[in-house]
Amino acid sequence: MRSPLVVIPTLVGLLVALPVFSVGFNLFAGDGGETWGHLAATVLPEFVGNSLMLALLVGLGVAVVGTTCAWLTAMAEFPGRRAFEWALLLPLAIPAYVMAYVYTDLLQFVGPVQTTLRESFGWRRGDYWFPEIRSLGGAAAMFVCALYPYVYLLARTAFLERGSSTFEAARSLGLAPLGAFLRVSLPLARPAIAAGVALALMETLADYGTVAYFAVPTFTTGIYRAWFSLGDRIAAAQLAAALLAFVLCLLALERASRGRARFHETGRRRGERRMLDGWRAWAAGFACLLPLVLGFLLPAGLLLSLALDEDASSESGVGLGYGVLAGNSLLVAAIAAVLAVAMAVLLAYGQRLARRGWATRLVAAANRIVALGYAVPGSVIAVGVLIPVTRLDHWLADAWLQAFGRNPGLLLTGGIAALVYAYLARFLSIALQTVESGLARVTPSMDAAAQSLGCGAGGTLRRIHLPLLRGSLLTAGLLVFVDVMKELPATLVMRPFNFDTLATRTYTLAADERLAEASTAALAIVAAGLLPVFLLARQIARGR
Repeated sequence: MRSPLVVIPTLVGLLVALPVFSVGFNLFAGDGGETWGHLAATVLPEFVGNSLMLALLVGLGVAVVGTTCAWLTAMAEFPGRRAFEWALLLPLAIPAYVMAYVYTDLLQFVGPVQTTLRESFGWRRGDYWFPEIRSLGGAAAMFVCALYPYVYLLARTAFLERGSSTFEAARSLGLAPLGAFLRVSLPLARPAIAAGVALALMETLADYGTVAYFAVPTFTTGIYRAWFSLGDRIAAAQLAAALLAFVLCLLALERASRGRARFHETGRRRGERRMLDGWRAWAAGFACLLPLVLGFLLPAGLLLSLALDEDASSESGVGLGYGVLAGNSLLVAAIAAVLAVAMAVLLAYGQRLARRGWATRLVAAANRIVALGYAVPGSVIAVGVLIPVTRLDHWLADAWLQAFGRNPGLLLTGGIAALVYAYLARFLSIALQTVESGLARVTPSMDAAAQSLGCGAGGTLRRIHLPLLRGSLLTAGLLVFVDVMKELPATLVMRPFNFDTLATRTYTLAADERLAEASTAALAIVAAGLLPVFLLARQIARGR
């Protein structure tokens, strides 16, 4: 009776992992050698160097900003702390590529900042120095502003759970506050900080819109050019495999650097927050306000100002068909969210049922494979999906032609089916983790009670677990929905002809320097991104 609920999750895991296997297989393909040799001799070193430097700058930036804000809101008391503890999550609602468009419009030579400086001081070009926003450093700054909440959220939880009692013990032994933080609290929070940095680096290496707009060559831009400019799918897959290996090496280095250290919680007692006054309170407030202003308030305000501009709103709202774009985005996001939640329930419940023997190992391996999907950049997923799905499409078309005498065209890649498959391979991990956490709170005694009353595995899932998981399922679907709305690289590669979303239209208009027209679509993406942030804020408020 339980075997289908064990076999099906395994098949789902293998299906989701197929794009990654496809990319790895094409790494050793014989085709594309000429193109790959050309790329390796010319631009590949630049791809590696820029990706490494970007990862280094972003990793340091998000670690410093996120950890500082987490420590202040968790361990100190100062004016505005209660507002900052949830407001610091708001930058998650703005994709990094949208932030890049806004800051470029603000800080470029003809932007309002430099124009005001020239008019105020009578300067001309060459009379003053101003940092170039369209550079590798500018791209790193955008990622830090957009992604530091990953570190903030995880580090704050670690400080609340472990920081208070150990910090007080260190202070009682004579350590100064800074010494206690550096020698005790920070090392204990290292796994959480490292996990947040890893998430931020995955997002950075997966990004296409920001680095392409800033003309910073990375692996992601190279994959896109190899596919569309050179028309070489195998070379694109080989670049994708190199990027995947790059991501896995970063994760392996972090885990190896821990050595044999273990980070266990020894107490749950939460101490009192340290009251700050005078200049220390003002400094703590400013330290939390600055990333919030740069990461959300300023870009959101500029987007709203552009959207409300009379000329931009009159053209972008009607002439560019944003109703159709919003409909396309909502369609693919809703389909992907529903399917992801259904698959996540199968995977999580299958692992709950498979408690011993080969079934346990099989389902656990399938879940681990699915969990890797979020670590794989969207461009890698897109390449891994297109190569096998295109071959399947041609096989289906030939079979249909022989059977019915008519060519049906491309059944999978000609519609949104392949695009939704790419979304599932990328974001199923988010839904799975959310559903697993909710399922873990359901005591196994409920399963035993249902079984004693004659309920099978399917009946127990339908009548007991699903009602109890209603909140977790809603959260999982919402998180996948928002991530699909913001996804750019996979959508650019996988979308059918004449099928645009809010993300692709925003990128296209911004690339044409028509940011005022793109502001409406960008604001819609930001508004969708606010939904999971509000959910996280509610959880933080409940945890007080």
